[in-house]
Amino acid sequence: MKEKVILAYSGGLDTTAIIPWLKENYDYDVVCVCADVGQGNEIDGLEERAKLSGAEKLYIEDLTDEFVNDYVIPCVQADAVYENKYLLGTSMARPVIAKRLVEIARKEGAVAICHGATGKGNDQVRFELTIKALAPDLEIIAPWRCNETWKMQSREDEIEYCKQHGIDLPFSADSSYSRDRNLWHISHEGLELEDPANEPNYEHLLVLGTTPEKAPEEGEYITLSFEKGKPVALNGEKMKASDIIRKLNELGGKHGIGIVDIVENRVVGMKSRGVYETPGGTILLEAHKQLEELIHDKDTMAFKKTIDAKFADVVYEGKWFTPLREALQAFVESTQEYVTGEVKMKLYKGNIIKAGTTSPYSLYNESIASFTTGDLYDHHDAEGFINLFGLSLKVRAMKMAEIEKNQK
Repeated sequence: MKEKVILAYSGGLDTTAIIPWLKENYDYDVVCVCADVGQGNEIDGLEERAKLSGAEKLYIEDLTDEFVNDYVIPCVQADAVYENKYLLGTSMARPVIAKRLVEIARKEGAVAICHGATGKGNDQVRFELTIKALAPDLEIIAPWRCNETWKMQSREDEIEYCKQHGIDLPFSADSSYSRDRNLWHISHEGLELEDPANEPNYEHLLVLGTTPEKAPEEGEYITLSFEKGKPVALNGEKMKASDIIRKLNELGGKHGIGIVDIVENRVVGMKSRGVYETPGGTILLEAHKQLEELIHDKDTMAFKKTIDAKFADVVYEGKWFTPLREALQAFVESTQEYVTGEVKMKLYKGNIIKAGTTSPYSLYNESIASFTTGDLYDHHDAEGFINLFGLSLKVRAMKMAEIEKNQK
């Protein structure tokens, strides 16, 4: 009996070509695993394609709710955004996928896991750090780094290789964007985006929504409800988090929300340019931030921003299964105890406009904050506070005046 390798399989040209390449160069039985993290109809017809390509077996694993509940929601609670723009769509999905690859490797008694990530990208890091953390004994095969045996450098090369091995599938050599899609987002790289001087061809590019210019002339109000930092209802209707994101994707896409053009710093050191569509995630994160600003005290809010930024870096770098991520998440979760309430917003031509936030734990006190004098605030108290708060400034100014006088 041959040894087995687990292949992270999408059904695209790259992973299809990898199947005969693995059999030819390693003499392994290939077990394909396709993780469904909400990419829609991309998984249609994969079983037949995998078998035609020489795979012994195909697992199609529905990980959507696990992805949302265990990975997306902690990132929402952490307001995790990489370099102030990227909402971590691909970054969050890779650890849950790699975790399932390891689980199936154990079930199948496999000796290796193979992925199709290139040697220039972040995904190789994210897949492999997870595998090393959960199964350090398993071999990792990355064909794009196997210069001696992986000779294919283009889609044409891969199509020809497949044909040579009796695999004649309807793949096209036409150039297109490199995309990654899941329930949270879709990313676009390549073509005109490779030059930061070029404006994105949004007519050709967008999948989940439209540009703000083409969004409806009428805005739309929505209300999101949270319990302990987790979304639990949309417009008063209770639903699970994954369904909330699905509905928000429709609403956000309709109103041109969540389109980001970014040049980011990859883990491997280079800069890359991409366009991300994250309509539902953008709305959800903004609602969560609006609720937090009503509830957190000043010191917690300021320190949490530092933790949130570090959490985003850790997730982006593929370090999900690390003590640091666990510790950061423990802090974040402790801050979410009272992040409960409702956030009303207006969606209009790419904008998310505040329309009212309420919470039973709000620290906003109208008696203190209003211009009229309330019972809890005496204007005269401010004088003593300012004298003490500015004492160091006054002492320094006095000393500098003394020095200047003595120098005359």
